[in-house]
Amino acid sequence: MSTRELQGSPDRPRMPNEHLGRADRANLLRFMTLMRAAEERALTLYRQGKVPGSFYDGRGQEAISVGSSFVLGPRDRMCILHRDLGAHFVRGVTPERYLANCMGRAGGVTGGRDGNMHFGDRRLGCVGMVSMLPDMAPVATGLALSFKMRREPRVAMTFFGEGSTANGQWHEAMNFAGIHRLPVVFVLENNRFAYSTPNSLEFAVDPVERAAGYGFPGVSVDGNDVEAVFEAARVAAERARVGDGPTLIECQTMRMHGHGAHDDMSYVPPELFEEWEARDPIATYSARLVAEHGFTEDEVERLRDEAGAEVDDAARRALASPPPDPDTALHGVFAEEFDELGDGDAPWSHWRAP
Repeated sequence: MSTRELQGSPDRPRMPNEHLGRADRANLLRFMTLMRAAEERALTLYRQGKVPGSFYDGRGQEAISVGSSFVLGPRDRMCILHRDLGAHFVRGVTPERYLANCMGRAGGVTGGRDGNMHFGDRRLGCVGMVSMLPDMAPVATGLALSFKMRREPRVAMTFFGEGSTANGQWHEAMNFAGIHRLPVVFVLENNRFAYSTPNSLEFAVDPVERAAGYGFPGVSVDGNDVEAVFEAARVAAERARVGDGPTLIECQTMRMHGHGAHDDMSYVPPELFEEWEARDPIATYSARLVAEHGFTEDEVERLRDEAGAEVDDAARRALASPPPDPDTALHGVFAEEFDELGDGDAPWSHWRAP
């Protein structure tokens, strides 16, 4: 398939996915709903002055982080960005720990030691975020290099926006991964704007087309179709795991909130919002579960209500979490305090084999 053929788009017929069962599909919806509900609650807390700094979310992009991360196993590794909370949830971070982290509380992922979006739980196979984008691409490439050198059948995955592909470190990561056929999956979130700059002023050639220049496949998918994202990521991870090298997956989506909570998005044409609101990943997947996969409307509503209730309860517990003890400020900073995790098995209660 050409990189320009959009897999999973509404005008292409869908093929049944034999790699997803009923419970998997319920979980895909649950994780997307958890992400949206948790970010909505965090945004409310931000507006109440309880979240320091700014706030960044991924509304409208939930299918990308959930669908792609759902294919990985406990020993795989992820470099997750600020619009990809769903991947953290799939890996095992709870809404309570996320919300506590937003507020700088001791119960947060970093124990109140970092900014609200700069977190990653290494026990769950995640590297803490570097916000100078796309600096996580070289980090993921380095992880993949270590897997190859040790002959381990493991995969690294990372995310970045289309705007960050203008930076030199992105090209360096792509080039190095291609030369060495590294087991890494690059997920490009094309959400139409690099802050306020539209695609038309960002590049003359769609970045997914550049993959061929680095010697590996590039494929575009409908980033609002969680099963299309899952399938592209499954194929890419399988290629990587058997030694066939990297893949660049471009997920076409729309950033439905501003660059951050401080951004009113006045630069976005109203019709663009209308177009993508009609393609909302949670609403469309909810309808698809009923129309194509034997779910009842009551089942879907219950899944979504349960996710909302889980976030409500998580917010109450996160608000009750104390601030960190100042005497622990240096804990976990220096290498001698790093606890080796052996082969890196992550303690997931919900992990499923792809």
